[in-house]
Amino acid sequence: MRSLVVSLFATLSFLAAAQDRGFHMTGETTDGRTISLPQASAGKHCIIAVAASRKAEPLLQEWYEPAYMRFVAKQGLMVSDVECDLWLVPVFTGLNKTAYGPSMERLKKEADPDIALRVVFVKDDSAAMLDALGIKDRDQPYFFVIGPDGARKHTEHGAYDVDKLDALEEALEK
Repeated sequence: MRSLVVSLFATLSFLAAAQDRGFHMTGETTDGRTISLPQASAGKHCIIAVAASRKAEPLLQEWYEPAYMRFVAKQGLMVSDVECDLWLVPVFTGLNKTAYGPSMERLKKEADPDIALRVVFVKDDSAAMLDALGIKDRDQPYFFVIGPDGARKHTEHGAYDVDKLDALEEALEK
């Protein structure tokens, strides 16, 4: 009984620390590299977009072009002055894990190579990671602004909205 209480306390402490100081996730890119986020963007801002279900994927796709054009490609009318990385993270949980390989292969064949290299596929211990990130509605995409120090600065979630995109940029500028 005592060891159960100690284990529960340790788990809760870890989750609280993960929410306070930012977070850590490891995944695979389409070129076979294993990378950790936000460490792959150490020393600079990044936006990490997480889709935790098939229902969240189309909503995430609505965000990607305007976010990519504003923060990475620096094209269009609303270009950001802030240098940052943009990462897309599809998370595979439960039965959805079987889609991991086919999804990666489809992305390799169909996506722009620069965009494909910004996608980090995650499948290991995903449920605990999503809980630690505070993702409550897995059918919505979540967007985390991470500062150069690795700390979470801002979070948005849901369908694309220019006001939400502006809020991400405002968080980057602080």
